Amino acid sequence: MLYHVTMEVRIPLDADPALVAQRVADERAASHDLQRGGEWRHLWRMVGRYANVSIFDVADHARLHEILSGLPLFAWMEITVSALTTHPSALPEATRDAAGGAR
Repeated sequence: MLYHVTMEVRIPLDADPALVAQRVADERAASHDLQRGGEWRHLWRMVGRYANVSIFDVADHARLHEILSGLPLFAWMEITVSALTTHPSALPEATRDAAGGAR
């Protein structure tokens, strides 16, 4: 299943800088692993904000929840999730993944 996910990070002003640095590094590593594994399909920075727009391709709602709640910055995030499906007016080539398979 495909999901459009927006994540806005809000680090508390009184957070320990060493803890923040460690969580940011851990978040980067976790996102790289998920991207390499194909579940975190796309990741874009939202300009001027500590936020991103992502596309996840996971088995179900439970797996997405597991991923998001396991992210090192999760406690400091505001997350919005929308499940996606193919639009009836979409051209077939617009719904193919990078490998050429139909979505």
